[in-house]
Amino acid sequence: MSSTAVPVTRGFRRLDSGQLLLISVAGLVAVAGVAHTAVAGLVQPEVAIGFGALIAAGELARLTMPGNREVAPIGAAAALGYTLLLDVGVTPAGHPALQVVAVLTVGMAAGTLPHLAVGRPPQLDAMSRRLVTGSLLAFAYRPLAGSLHAATEGSGEAEGSWTPALVVMVLLTLATLLVDVVLAAVLRAEQVRAAFGVAVHDELRMAAPLGVAVAASGVLLALASHSMDMAALLVFAAPLLVTQVAFRKYAGIRATYLQTVRALSQATEVAGYVEPGHSRRVSRLSVAAGRELGMAEPELLELEYAALMHDIGQLSLRDPIPGGATVHVGGEQARRIAELGAEVIRQTGVLERVAEIVRRQCDPCAEMPPLASRIIKVANAYDDLVGGSTDRDRAGAAMERLRLGSGGEYDPAVVDAVALVVGRLGHR
Repeated sequence: MSSTAVPVTRGFRRLDSGQLLLISVAGLVAVAGVAHTAVAGLVQPEVAIGFGALIAAGELARLTMPGNREVAPIGAAAALGYTLLLDVGVTPAGHPALQVVAVLTVGMAAGTLPHLAVGRPPQLDAMSRRLVTGSLLAFAYRPLAGSLHAATEGSGEAEGSWTPALVVMVLLTLATLLVDVVLAAVLRAEQVRAAFGVAVHDELRMAAPLGVAVAASGVLLALASHSMDMAALLVFAAPLLVTQVAFRKYAGIRATYLQTVRALSQATEVAGYVEPGHSRRVSRLSVAAGRELGMAEPELLELEYAALMHDIGQLSLRDPIPGGATVHVGGEQARRIAELGAEVIRQTGVLERVAEIVRRQCDPCAEMPPLASRIIKVANAYDDLVGGSTDRDRAGAAMERLRLGSGGEYDPAVVDAVALVVGRLGHR
């Protein structure tokens, strides 16, 4: 179970309460910004249009990173640059915070329309988070822009300095990046039922590096506009585009890799060694239990790979186990199957840790196998006993059997985590 959200229509998901709150706040801010700008008029319209066009292009080229994280690096850097702008050439940038919100809103909407036209709606919570964090920075920074610009120009015979402006830019940008990480962690913790601390750690590890790169690009774009005028947009768009292409290829490789593992895991089902859907169910239950136990995202990915391929060793059997249920066979035979499966996985040359998880999935708790191995052992035993049935009595009997084996065969903490997941699924 990788997410608590379930599909309701093509491309759209049912939203959690935190997502709805964030989208509502973003909607109110967007309406206020557009309405104010429509009444007051655009300040320096050519600058607003230029940055708005780059924001739209970035939104058009958005991509999905591992963990189903939707990002738009080019658009985010352009939005940050417009927010931090002090001047364009020799002309001071006098646009207010609400105009920044309006340009962000219109640019993001314009970049989203082509996606909507071909049936690829955006993740509304991700768009809303980008708008809300961008607005927070604008409201904090734009009131200071006039005095910071004056400091760069100096007064009388005193020579101006960019140091105060740069310090304020960096500090406020870092604070905004931290707020964005916290918001993303709150949403992710609610979506996938992960512990908040684990969600924060995952966001810092997976999303923060890209966020720091975008923040640096936005600050440099604002500074470069002082000497390069509007040409800074074109100069900075090219390297950002190259970087985004590299990230897109990386995300594509990760997605293809997981699809390959999933296809390989179905070999035991196609050959008739295990029941249809067994590997997928064990994988979902294992990942959900791993989240309950506070595993980080990289560990969950390894757990998912191992759970999908945990029974691949059965392909070496001359006579298949009835129903593929290894819970009913002796410990030595189960270990032999696990070792054969681990040897197959090692042949890939890149999944050594996954192979070790699979190899030790049948070890008793006293031998201290990895947590992922203990999780797969419980999830596999549960699915061997229940299969695809939704009978609550059967599920309850299976959990009782697992609890009787707690402490020796099965890790009690893992059994409790699986019971929580099973109970939640039964409730839903």
